[in-house]
Amino acid sequence: MFNSRRPPNGKRVPRKRARVRTKIKKRDPLLVEGKRPRPMYVDYKDIELLTKLVNRHGRIVSRRKSGCSAASQHAVSQAVKRARFMALMPFVGE
Repeated sequence: MFNSRRPPNGKRVPRKRARVRTKIKKRDPLLVEGKRPRPMYVDYKDIELLTKLVNRHGRIVSRRKSGCSAASQHAVSQAVKRARFMALMPFVGE
């Protein structure tokens, strides 16, 4: 009939409820003084910022994890690719 677990003695065991996790909205790491710069541009020579947005394997971190907006994530990916091409960042991490 319905999905319940019954031990051998026949009494029902109530299911434990899963805890609801509240999502904390991540701030866009590229905001300057709380404002989004226009046009969106990330300097490919700013290796300190770019290394925060790349994981230890050398892959660009996704929007979900970094907290970037779509426009800033696009600018980050362009900057990382330029920095790799100019040999400022490695293509492969550890």
